[in-house]
Formats: sequence, C-alpha cells, structure tokens
Amino acid sequence: MAIKPLALFVKHDGMSSRASITCQYKCGNACSHEVPNNSQGEYFRDIARTALSRRGMLRGSGMAVLAVGAGSALVACSDSAEAAPGTGSAGSSDGSTGSTPAGTNFSAVAPNKADAVTVPTGYEESVVIRWGDAVLAGAPAFDFENQTAAAQELQFGFNNDFAGLLPVDGAPNAYLLVVNHEYSTEPAMFRGYDAQNPTEEQVKIGWASHGLSVVQVKGESGSGKLVPEIGSNNRRITATTEFVVTGPAAGSNFLKTSADPTGTKVLGTLNNCAGGVTPWGTVLSGEENFNQYFANAEAVTDPVVAARLKRYGLAGGASERKWERFDKRFDLVAEPNEVNRFGYVVEVDPWDPTSTPIKHTALGRFKHEAATIYITSDGTVVAYSGDDERFDYMYKFVSSRKMQAGKSQAAMRHNMTLLDAGTLYVAKLSGNSAAEIDGTGKLPADGKFDGSGEWVAILRTDEDGKGESLVDGMSPEEVAVFTRQAGDKVGATKMDRPEDFEANPKSGKVYVALTNNTKRGVDSGAAADEPNPRNNNKNGQVLEITDNHAGTTFNWNLLLVCGDPATADTYFGGFDKTKVSPISCPDNLAFDSHGNLWISTDGNALKSNDGLFSVVLEGENRGETKQFLTVPIGAETCGPIVDEKRVIVCVQHPGETDGASIESPASHWPDGGSSQPRPSVIAAWKKDGSRIGS
Repeated sequence: MAIKPLALFVKHDGMSSRASITCQYKCGNACSHEVPNNSQGEYFRDIARTALSRRGMLRGSGMAVLAVGAGSALVACSDSAEAAPGTGSAGSSDGSTGSTPAGTNFSAVAPNKADAVTVPTGYEESVVIRWGDAVLAGAPAFDFENQTAAAQELQFGFNNDFAGLLPVDGAPNAYLLVVNHEYSTEPAMFRGYDAQNPTEEQVKIGWASHGLSVVQVKGESGSGKLVPEIGSNNRRITATTEFVVTGPAAGSNFLKTSADPTGTKVLGTLNNCAGGVTPWGTVLSGEENFNQYFANAEAVTDPVVAARLKRYGLAGGASERKWERFDKRFDLVAEPNEVNRFGYVVEVDPWDPTSTPIKHTALGRFKHEAATIYITSDGTVVAYSGDDERFDYMYKFVSSRKMQAGKSQAAMRHNMTLLDAGTLYVAKLSGNSAAEIDGTGKLPADGKFDGSGEWVAILRTDEDGKGESLVDGMSPEEVAVFTRQAGDKVGATKMDRPEDFEANPKSGKVYVALTNNTKRGVDSGAAADEPNPRNNNKNGQVLEITDNHAGTTFNWNLLLVCGDPATADTYFGGFDKTKVSPISCPDNLAFDSHGNLWISTDGNALKSNDGLFSVVLEGENRGETKQFLTVPIGAETCGPIVDEKRVIVCVQHPGETDGASIESPASHWPDGGSSQPRPSVIAAWKKDGSRIGS
C-alpha cells in the first residue's frame, strides 16, 4: 500500500527547505502552530531603555566589548532575492589578507542539490554506521522489509543528531561513538504505514529507534575512516530505558504518576537533539520537542494545567504517532504528569553500560537543544543551554561544586553530581543601537550589532538537592518544571530559536546558533531588536558572547547574520562578502583545535542542500565562512566533530522531501541502487592523511 498524501502537512516556517514530513515528525509542526510564548513581559526595546544606565556598570566590570568589523549599510532582501544553488560566492580559499587561517585551507564546496555527501577536493568520506546496523551482540542484519522491535533494540537507531567521540584509554585509535536518535519518521520507516492506525509492533519499533547509541569504533591507520565494533561498552538507550531524576523537581507532585508514585524514575528519553561531552567523560543530551508525543491536551479542563501545557506547545487530540493507544502514559488525561517528566538535560555514563542515566531538573525544563560545559580557571562548572522555540530564551547553570580531576570512580561519582547543585539563570540582552533597529537588517551606524546583558537568577539548588525559587509567585518545583514561565516572569529576552550553545576552548567566548524565526515582527510577534535584527527572519544568525562565566554580566555581538551574501541584509563579521559561502539556518556548533568555529545547518532557505561550514573568529579574516561539505538531498547536517584527522557529521532524514515515498524515494543514500535512504554517521578526511584544513 502506498503512503497516502497528507494534506495537513505544511512547510516548515514558511521559508525553510525542510520537507513537510520532516516538520510533522521532527517537531510536530512547531512553526505552523501558535507561538507558545505570548507573555507580556519586558520586550527588548523596554529593556534597552532601562539598560542605558546599567551599561556603564557592565563596562566598568573589566569585560571587553567585542567589536564586529564595520560594513556597508544594509537593507532587507525580498523572497525573490533568495539564492538558488550556485548563486553567490562559493567561498574564498585565501581570505582577504592573501593568507589562509590555520584549519581552513580547503577549497569550499559549492551549493548543490546532489544526492551524496560532497567534500572538498583532496578529501574522501565514508559511512561509519547507519540506521539498523548492529550495536549489540546478536543483532540481526538490517532488513527494511521485516523489522522488529526486538531487532531495533540491538541496532543503531533512527535520525541521528548529536555525536560525541571519546578516546578509549590504552587502546590506540579506538573510541566510543555516542549518538542521539532524535525522532522517528514512520512513513519513511515502514512500507504501507497507516498513520491513523499504526500497529503495536510499529509503535514499539519507534520506541526502540529513539534515545541514544554507544558504539565502539576503530580508526583505520593512515586515514580518518572509522569502523564500528561490538565492544563491551556498547549500549542502546531507548524510550523505555529507566532514568533517575535528580534536582529540585525529583519527588515533586508534578512528576508523580501511577507507574511512579515516587516521582523519581522515568522510562525513556524523547526527541534527543544536540548534546555535549563533559570534561569528566560523560555525555549530556537535550530533550527537545517532547510535546508532540502526548495526546489529548484539548481534553484537559483544569485552566492552570491547560495554560502550562499550552506554554510548552501541547495542543489537540490524538498524537501523530498514536503511542497513547499502546501506553497510557502518553495520554494527558490518563497520566497528566507524564509530560512533566520530559524536557530535561540527561546525562549518560558511556563507560558503564549498566549505569542508570540521569535527568537533571536543576537545569530547568524546556526544549533543550543541548547542554554544553565550560570550566573556569578555579574549577567552576558552567552549563549553557538554549530553548529551541521561536521567542524563547537562553539559559546557563553555574554549579556550586567544583570539578574533580582524574578518572577515578570517586571523581566520576562526584562529577556526575555537578549539575545537581547551583544556580540557574536566564538571559536579558540590551543593544547599543536599539533605536536604529527597524527590522530590515540594516547595520547600525557604529558598524556592528552589539550590546550587553545580564543573567537573571531564577532557581538555586542547595547541596541537599532542595530548591529555592528566585521568581516571585513560583515555588522551586514550579521553576524547575515550568521554567519557561519563570523566564516570562523575569522578562527574559525573546530570541530567534536559540539552538546549540558552545564555548570556544581557545578564547572562552560563547557562541549561540539562532536558527530562524519567520514570526519575528509578523502576526503580532515580538518586533526585531539588535540581537534579532530582521523581521521575517528565515536565515538566522550567530551570536557571540564574552561572558563572565560564573558571574551575571556579559557583552555580546552578532558574528554572522546569515543568508545569501549577495543580499544586503547579511553580515559576515565585517569580512568581504564576495569571498564567503552562502549559509542559512545555523543549528549545531563545534570548534577545531585552532579555535575556528564550525557550523552545521538545518533547513537551508537558499534552495541548496544543508552543509557544514568553517568560520574564522580572529584576525583580519574574522567572519570568513567556507562550506566544507554538503549532505544528500532532503537531509540535515547534525552533530559535527572536527579533530586533527577527521570531520564527523550525522546525516539526518536523508530523502525527506515533499512527494517522496517508500515506493518513490527521493534519495538512495547511502547504499545506492534502489535502496531506501538511511540516516547515518559519516567521517571525512584528507586523502593524504594530513591534518584537516592544512
């Protein structure tokens, strides 16, 4: 039976290249729904006015204001000015000074629509692991036509997003590869899938395809190729794996269910997006669009509960996947608290496959894109996280505990409690040129989008795990579980989908991918402001922060205002725009050993495939942006890792294009022939074995 066209599919955000089916299953059509944040807290222009007197105080703190190189005045571009594949520069190879910054010496890949991973001249790539490949001993060979839940529990999951690569001590060229599996796309997984009547086996396969995989991989001498192995640390974590809850929400009435009256144990993790590898050797993963898995929000009659559900994007009757038919915990009427048990940062110890993963409620509950760690000189642990929703907020958590060095069991046990005691903050930003921002993307007269900010404390968690609310009218449990409302109450700055949040290990500066927001300045959405300077923002921007990491003040500027460099409303750190690659919808971030920023994209609005880009951050080439690779048609680039010998990316949802089906696939990547597309992890390296970008 062929897949039936679904008329309710809508284009993601109205502009993105994401297919309708991707929007449906990845985020529950988040961008076609009402914006969850309709709070009437301070808007940016109000904050900017009150911040003028505060700015002098921030400058007096000894923090340097970051300068973005001056550029010409900008005006807005129209939809007709969007770049088609190949439009705009393919990027320079020598930069504005005649020299190539270390780590970026490669010929930029041109925009394209190829059904392949395209890498620079002199590089090659191969698949590391694919959906359905063996993770655990006894896993059967993948058989698309005869899948079972029992097999999927032993195999690599679907739609890989974050990837972390951890060296194995005492085993040269051996690593643990830890990968998130964000979501399942059932119409692309099962021939003859009936979305209105999925079978119980299909649902259970979906449960098993979520979560994380831990896989040992072996490097090939003389290249960057990685080969998976059945190792003693290999593990699958799914939607039914037990997690323990820590922090101020643990044991609260908001987390108690009929299956768990203690409110301290949760089955599974859902919609795991990006993540981070901690300095103590664990992996953090963010639960993002968890709202879409829960049914019957429209039947909830308690007005307080209904308002809380709405703020987190829960609406309607049956869920897309109909999981509630086979497990009542996904039915909000039967189990109203189950949804409160998702939306956290989870921590996994990949070195102990028998360990119980943790959900850290001290970091708050929202649509975590990720959580990434920065360690200050005195050992203070700072965790940064963005809430990936239009007009939602940026957060950081500062631990009251210090990291212990070493790899002893005692040090590991201590370090895995670092995110259970400390203070959670939400960000307020003010601009230096707020009065000049008109929504067109025009550069202010001072030649930069920049300003200052403060971290507003909303929740303090003590050494005993008990919380103290720092928000009037909310209990500590409420702040931990309904963190978005806490941000509303303190007037946090509404951002354009803050996704990955990464600190540069070289400079300590912090970078945030703001993917897009076509509701900015539209349909009563918050107006453009200096960190979000364009109305109808379809291409996104990258924010650079000089943070007082353990403190409460920072300065910021926009490194990139993304889009087609041939249009006026783009900005590349002051770099010559005729020498950069077009980039749209920044999503995940990474750094190489030289301190260059690498950006993967999701939903390229410039009519070409998504890709991975290097960006120079220092010197005369600051802002130089070059495309290193592109992923196949319909795919998203996720989870980049850039080390000395290889680049790793997760290729998510290849072949998901409007009109594609199992009977008529848009892609046959990675296996070729007449095969079905399979989400996969790939590695790329230089053919001569030398360093990346050399």
